[in-house]
Amino acid sequence: MKSFYIFNNGDLKRKNNTFCFETEEGTRYLPIENISDVYVFGEVTLSKKFLELMTQHNIIVHFYNYFGYYTGSYYPREHYNSGYMILKQSEHYLDHEKRLKLAKSFVIGATNNIVRVLKYYNNREKDLAEELIKIENLQQLIDGCNSVEQLMAIEGNIRGNYYNCFDKILNNKNFKFEQRSKRPPKNYLNTLISFGNSVLYRVVLSQIYETHLDPRIGYLHSTNSRSFSLNLDIAEIFKPIIIDRIIFKLISKKMIKTNHFVKEMGGTFLNENGKKIFIKEFNERMETTIQHKKLNRKVSYKRLLRLECYKLQKHFMSEEEYSPYVARW
Repeated sequence: MKSFYIFNNGDLKRKNNTFCFETEEGTRYLPIENISDVYVFGEVTLSKKFLELMTQHNIIVHFYNYFGYYTGSYYPREHYNSGYMILKQSEHYLDHEKRLKLAKSFVIGATNNIVRVLKYYNNREKDLAEELIKIENLQQLIDGCNSVEQLMAIEGNIRGNYYNCFDKILNNKNFKFEQRSKRPPKNYLNTLISFGNSVLYRVVLSQIYETHLDPRIGYLHSTNSRSFSLNLDIAEIFKPIIIDRIIFKLISKKMIKTNHFVKEMGGTFLNENGKKIFIKEFNERMETTIQHKKLNRKVSYKRLLRLECYKLQKHFMSEEEYSPYVARW
């Protein structure tokens, strides 16, 4: 099952028991049984019949605007809905200690993967020793946090020290980090971070949809007026080893250049070609397989996201204590 990305303008239509994408260049018919989810970056029109088909085949459709901002998802009714799981998730959210324990796990997993990334580059003649010490010292404070707010503050400091390493890793005057900026991102590097993270959030959401979990109940990211929170929690663990590694490759190999961006509305955004280049590399990374120590077999990064969801299910059902994934390379 593969994700399908739409960058052109056109019409999404149902044709019998499959669907097609009509553009000025022609019509492309798509085998629906091979598609897991759809990502729409272009301007499209669609019909009720098309959405009914998506519901029948349990396919989520994610929408992005011209600037690459996520605008929403067509989220078919949950086909694996479980009242028992919702009660268990709610129990772990309402119980302060249970929620804090899970939130700490997400931050610990993210930090361990951040350290893995920095050690990888530190061993390749990038002098990151000072930042590694700072991050590892902050990591020691996680266990002593008494609230999610306190934990988020430490996580923010860890991320800040981590982002300070980007300029040393990349050593590219055109792609300077400067400081983290969002909505809109102010420079090329921040644009790549924001775009990549946004895509990963939606991929995790699609994986949650294939489990009994309710994506509206998060633990590190509070359950509030936002539609989904749990996907943000899980994505924190994988951003350093998926999105950041992709960014470093795209820039160091000059696959992404300054002409792949546009400056509009006070911000910096990827143009269509830039988005396509990023998504191509992202898809390749999702399909890349690695040896899974516990399963003793190779699994793709996309599968790793689903496995993380299954581990959370087991945690909520008190079958097995949750432990976040940490890269082994």
